[in-house]
Amino acid sequence: MLDLVLPLQCGGCGAPATRWCDACAGELIVAPDEPHLISPRVDPQVPVFALGRYAGARRRAILGVKEHGRGDLVAPLACALATGVHRLLVWGMVDAPLTIVPAPTRRLAARRRGGDPVTRIATAAVAGHPEIGVVPALRMRALARDSVGLGTAARERNLAGRVVLRGRPPRTDVLVVDDIVTTGATARESARVLTAAGLRVTAVLALAAA
Repeated sequence: MLDLVLPLQCGGCGAPATRWCDACAGELIVAPDEPHLISPRVDPQVPVFALGRYAGARRRAILGVKEHGRGDLVAPLACALATGVHRLLVWGMVDAPLTIVPAPTRRLAARRRGGDPVTRIATAAVAGHPEIGVVPALRMRALARDSVGLGTAARERNLAGRVVLRGRPPRTDVLVVDDIVTTGATARESARVLTAAGLRVTAVLALAAA
């Protein structure tokens, strides 16, 4: 009866009667050689890794969480992110203790989405890990525009000087986590602000690379 009133649909492919089907779950599996090191057009001056391409079920799941209120999709994305963080630890790219700092988002966008989805996903990914915490240490000043549709140079101008620290900075090494790396402009500005505050940014890890 509940399905008749609020039909369940897979957040990746739209299949009925399930929130997340096995086929879409398979698209988020992190292969043994992933996350991959990528080279954004804007160099953040730290290694940048991505769990996969911004396409298929991964893209639709990210959009579902960000734009359509699909809080049920936080779990599969968090599971993939947890595996990615574990791989970086095993490979020696990051060390514990570690603080995950979500890439900043515009306050208006976060309010419209009921909070910052990247923070929610990161928090779920490392829940219970004794040496990894999540600190939303960055915020976006109000004058920053939505970056969708902006080219590389426009993204850089849009973000220059508009990412700032909030609260007390973490006391450990930092891993910046974002949902999508497009040009690398957000990653670079985030790393620059954190480094200027005396923090060691070891890497950037994204759920997807566009």
